[in-house]
Amino acid sequence: MIDTRLAPYGLLLLRVSLGVMFLAHAWLKVSVFTLPGFAGFLGQVGLPAGLAWPIVLAEAIGGAALLLGVYARAVSVALLPVLLGALAVHAGNGWVFNAPNGGWEYPAFLAVAALVQALAGDGALALRETPVRKARAPRRDLAAAA
Repeated sequence: MIDTRLAPYGLLLLRVSLGVMFLAHAWLKVSVFTLPGFAGFLGQVGLPAGLAWPIVLAEAIGGAALLLGVYARAVSVALLPVLLGALAVHAGNGWVFNAPNGGWEYPAFLAVAALVQALAGDGALALRETPVRKARAPRRDLAAAA
């Protein structure tokens, strides 16, 4: 059973946590690894180096949108490729993220968290809720009902 009074605040905590995590990772790539360093890393793992800027921008803009609650459900879906890409890069390193080159459980968990955010809702205090189409009630066939 879902506690409809508190669930929006749980989703707020999830949304803010994801937003902070994305912003921190974008900042890490810019300030510590540097964009040329991150581009070189992408090349080493077989990905195009030209993805460095789009990934950092997606993390920074997406993280800010999540933090503020601007279309959080849609942003969570849009950021799934970044998380799944990180998962693919770390998949061969083993389970624990402090293993050499990082394990795969952290990106996997973040991907699931983003999916939960997308499925469950924007949460409390969202500035712009993601528009969601309401499911239509099934039409009853009057001939079959008779």
